[in-house]
Amino acid sequence: MGFDHFGWIAPWYDRLFGSSQLEHWNRLLKLPVEGRILDAGGGTGRVAEMIRCGTCEVVVADLSMGMLRQAEKKAGLSVLCSQTENLPFTEQSFERIIIVDALHHVLNQRETLLDLFRVLKPGGRLLIEEPDIRQFKVKILAVAEKVLLMRSHFISPVIIAGVFKGLPARVEIETKGSAAWVIVEREM
Repeated sequence: MGFDHFGWIAPWYDRLFGSSQLEHWNRLLKLPVEGRILDAGGGTGRVAEMIRCGTCEVVVADLSMGMLRQAEKKAGLSVLCSQTENLPFTEQSFERIIIVDALHHVLNQRETLLDLFRVLKPGGRLLIEEPDIRQFKVKILAVAEKVLLMRSHFISPVIIAGVFKGLPARVEIETKGSAAWVIVEREM
């Protein structure tokens, strides 16, 4: 696996990347919702902590144990050490799934997206937030992460959305500045 960059920065991660887009996430995910929410690649649980509600179970799945140790400190979150390409959940087990700024770090993005869709319930929503590689400053970020020997591979929101072609899903793309959101709703 190599050096765990995220385990190393885990104690400071929330302070470094703590900005909140709660209203935006709530709108795109149509929260609050009854049932289960998955924060895939959720690291310290900073996003999961913001979107949790009193009537739902929120699971943070991440590969970095250092990040998950930080998530365990947050009330109301369940944590699981897992790759996103092969989640240990039954089909259609989550009402909402979010993957924030993590897709470019996974080993196989297509497998990750298909597995997230597999565990999404009919009528459920999957929100993928990624830096928009079509923007110059994101291209600089991509080079910086390569220099740091991170296994990052940024892809455009159009390519992300294309993975769901032919599946029973409605897909939308939103962009603002250097961020992109791909919203996938599994049809009933």
